[in-house]
Amino acid sequence: MTEETKLQETGASVEPAQDNQAASEATAETGASVGEQPAEVNEQQSVDDLVTLKKGDIVKGKVVKVEDNQVLVDVGYKYDGVIPIRELSSLHLENAAESVSVGQEVESKVVSINDDKELLVLSKRAVDSVKAWERLERLLETGEVIEAQVAEVVKGGLVVDLGVRGFVPASMVERHFVEDFSDYKNRTLRLKIKELDRESNKVILSQKDVLDEEYESQKRELFSRLQANQVLEGTVQRLTPFGAFVDIGGVDGLVHISELSWNHVDHPSEVVKEGDHVKVKVLKVDPENERISLSIKAAQPGPWESVQDQFKSGDIVTGTVKRLVNFGAFVEIAPGVEGLVHISQISHKHIGTPNEVLKEGQEVKVKILDLNPSEKRASLSIKETEEARVAPPKTRKEEQEILKNDNVSMNSSAMTLTLGERFGDKLNKLK
Repeated sequence: MTEETKLQETGASVEPAQDNQAASEATAETGASVGEQPAEVNEQQSVDDLVTLKKGDIVKGKVVKVEDNQVLVDVGYKYDGVIPIRELSSLHLENAAESVSVGQEVESKVVSINDDKELLVLSKRAVDSVKAWERLERLLETGEVIEAQVAEVVKGGLVVDLGVRGFVPASMVERHFVEDFSDYKNRTLRLKIKELDRESNKVILSQKDVLDEEYESQKRELFSRLQANQVLEGTVQRLTPFGAFVDIGGVDGLVHISELSWNHVDHPSEVVKEGDHVKVKVLKVDPENERISLSIKAAQPGPWESVQDQFKSGDIVTGTVKRLVNFGAFVEIAPGVEGLVHISQISHKHIGTPNEVLKEGQEVKVKILDLNPSEKRASLSIKETEEARVAPPKTRKEEQEILKNDNVSMNSSAMTLTLGERFGDKLNKLK
């Protein structure tokens, strides 16, 4: 088989010998090496290597320049494409640099092409939107949680970028009410899709749904292991007139106002504030009604536990009258430590009721007669801190009144004193 026949079978062109000779002569005249192509041919090959584009094509390219209101992208065409700022993102941008940077690879859709003006307009937003809707529709079906950064704080809620504009209504951001969202910008939220409407370009999201599900899970787990008398660490979440709600691990328990302190408390704010870390004791667990009763004071040493180190029998201390009853007065000698002053120990003179000489809130000096911390009891005396000041009677009427009162106060007739025994010499002198 001849060389010419082989070339014909392979599809290669066969040139006459004289043409080869002419080419050799031309090469010799130009000084080019054998086989080198003229510049016009190389340029033509370079043009042939360029991609061909039409409106609607999806292309990948690299950002080569970022300007304030547009981005230039090399997509392998004979000139760079332009992405206007409005076509960069589904969200409003003040500057193109907020969305892309030089060297970043982007995927865009050809919006228009004009070779005469060398103008190739692209849209990154169009490609992102299609991908985003497909992803969001899958996520709505599966109920998966997605993360997104807050791009804008607007009236009524928050805006996030998901490739399309997503909206989180204010009522769906947290489990609790939020008055001011100004510091939420750039925060990352964990969200579930509530509503999708592709035709209206509407995406409604909720973080509250995610938090609610987590709360219910934590609550079930906590109730399964919570027991009375456990001592736990917690954080004060809310104050109400009747107590404080404390978070003990994702679930709130109530510390009733009576369990806040060993001292009397008029309002919880006197003892704690929101955000305080406190130690609490579990008083009661009610899984059926999902209630937990807690105590702050029970988690602290009781006032009677240290009273033995503070006082002893015979001490004279200052206290405050807390309550008056028919048989005496209760006086507080230390926070949470009250003792009884029996009516017979209030005054040297006879009194019918304690409120004849005492009033609640009054400060008094008392002597500790007996102290029993284990039973949380103390016997006190006011009169033993004072000197007896019994003046002699001046008239017979006064004598008879004293005698009458003494007879009433004595329980045994054997202890009744006669007038002569009582006043003896004083009566003789008066006579």
